[in-house]
Amino acid sequence: MSLKGKLAVITGSNSGIGLGAARELARAGADVVLNSFTDREEDHALASGLAAEFGISARYIAADMSKGDDCRALIEKAGGCDILVNNAGIQHVATIEDFPVEKWNAILAINLSSAFHTTAAALPGMKAKGWGRIVNIASAHGLTASPYKSAYVAAKHGVVGLTKVTALEVAGQGITANAICPGYVLTPLVEAQIPDQMKAHDMDRETVIREVMLLRQPSRQFATVEQIGGTAVYLCSDAAAQVTGTTISVDGGWTAL
Repeated sequence: MSLKGKLAVITGSNSGIGLGAARELARAGADVVLNSFTDREEDHALASGLAAEFGISARYIAADMSKGDDCRALIEKAGGCDILVNNAGIQHVATIEDFPVEKWNAILAINLSSAFHTTAAALPGMKAKGWGRIVNIASAHGLTASPYKSAYVAAKHGVVGLTKVTALEVAGQGITANAICPGYVLTPLVEAQIPDQMKAHDMDRETVIREVMLLRQPSRQFATVEQIGGTAVYLCSDAAAQVTGTTISVDGGWTAL
């Protein structure tokens, strides 16, 4: 499947799942726009590296996904897009009664509202072309729940709902909207948590991964950023032209329990 000639904007893509998705889309031939809230030399170097490696056009555009105007400006600065991957997200863990209001507001803004704003900005251009792909990175927590993650679970359930509404509104116009629901993915952020978990539980690396971190993931294996990116590429392909308004779980069987 070649995505040559298509432009993909991926939010929150200077590391982790977002960067993995950008790499796989670039590998498939798409031009890419990377994004995060920082504006560092190394951010722009990531884009230059993708361009050199895959022979595509790549740019980095800084935008704060907690701000609706920034979200919409990102799409405008990119010149619109054919593929939109809404990936930006943050996390905080606390009981509902102790959950800081500012953390609740930030998680809802970045994890959910940003996808609304970028989608609203991208759809007119997609409709004009008669082709578009919206891929929202939700979570297993968009389909189920865990304690102490009220804002994250609420936001990811909202992403799934937004995905369905988007799909219905653009049905028959050559545009699809789908959500990928990963379980635990081995990102640099997760990798950095492993030593602390080993110390806290007095376990070796493999045991703490299997018995603590992946307790709810029946495969007892992390998903990889390449697998999430590959799923995004599939959703952008002709084979998935009639796949819309749905979720694809990449969670090692988590939501099958």
